[in-house]
Amino acid sequence: MSPTLTGKPPIIIAHRGASGYRPEHTLAAYELAIDLGADFIEPDLVSTKDGVLIARHENEISETTDIVNHREFADRQTIKIIDGETKKGWFTEDFTLAELKTLRAKERIPEMRSPNTRYDGLWEIPTLQEIIDLVKSKSAQIGRTIGIYPETKHPSYFKSLGLSLEKPLLATLKATGYQGTDAPVFIQSFEVSNLKELSRKTDLPLVQLLNESGKPFDFVASRDSRTYADLATASGLREISKYAQAVGVNKNLIFPRDSAGKLRSLTAGVSPSPTFLVTNAHAAGLLIHAWTFRNEDSFLPLDFQGNPQGEYELFFSLGIDGVFSDYPDTAKQVLRP
Repeated sequence: MSPTLTGKPPIIIAHRGASGYRPEHTLAAYELAIDLGADFIEPDLVSTKDGVLIARHENEISETTDIVNHREFADRQTIKIIDGETKKGWFTEDFTLAELKTLRAKERIPEMRSPNTRYDGLWEIPTLQEIIDLVKSKSAQIGRTIGIYPETKHPSYFKSLGLSLEKPLLATLKATGYQGTDAPVFIQSFEVSNLKELSRKTDLPLVQLLNESGKPFDFVASRDSRTYADLATASGLREISKYAQAVGVNKNLIFPRDSAGKLRSLTAGVSPSPTFLVTNAHAAGLLIHAWTFRNEDSFLPLDFQGNPQGEYELFFSLGIDGVFSDYPDTAKQVLRP
């Protein structure tokens, strides 16, 4: 097994909480994730109309809340262009926190996770502050420090509305004692410019997210020709290391899949082999965290359907520094049997 960058065991990042077992981005999902052994919990952050950071997968909330049942908000359904994509629905930036607190969360993918629908309607949309309060309370209760791994969602879009995500995020983290390079925090983004801005304002660890296709939206807006693939090269990773401490990568960038969904051999006639992404990230001094690990066959490569543990074992063998998982108990079971 290859070593991690620091020589420490990989961290388990609960992707939107224990979202395999509870509706994502609820305090219940985060608390369960901690109970199942997660080292970090991951809230995606968007803004309310009154500038409060809340946890939702997207700022369009019809898939993750019961807003369609709230007739008092029917007239706020609208169409917007978010990062170049046309979306219809209800958007967090059109509601105050007080209004959003009248909604209840629901399972985002009920067709795949029908057991989670039993919890529909039970829990509110949590604020960043409420998440931090939970983490601190649970850390004290169990005697183990739990970290937070917030993502700034659509930062250029929210900045264009005068609803910066970065300013309230840093203010909240500072006010709650998260300071310094060793603080149990990672701030992540798919965009580049906001991470560079953050690097000038904080010494908290920053994470550049890399997808297997496309490019950061701020590159689209600025007509920068570079793509995520360019950022994932050895030279691109060295550039990232100037403003970030880690990369969070789509796991297909480490082990590509073929058209049938099987892990692809990078050399003809040879069993599946990884790219050099982990090696190159470590050479640039970057931690590398891979996403997203899920137990359902519909998400697994053909090689590991029915055996999600095997997928973890394969990736851990490469020396990756962390995994984003919807099922943190499975990750923990493999990492620390």
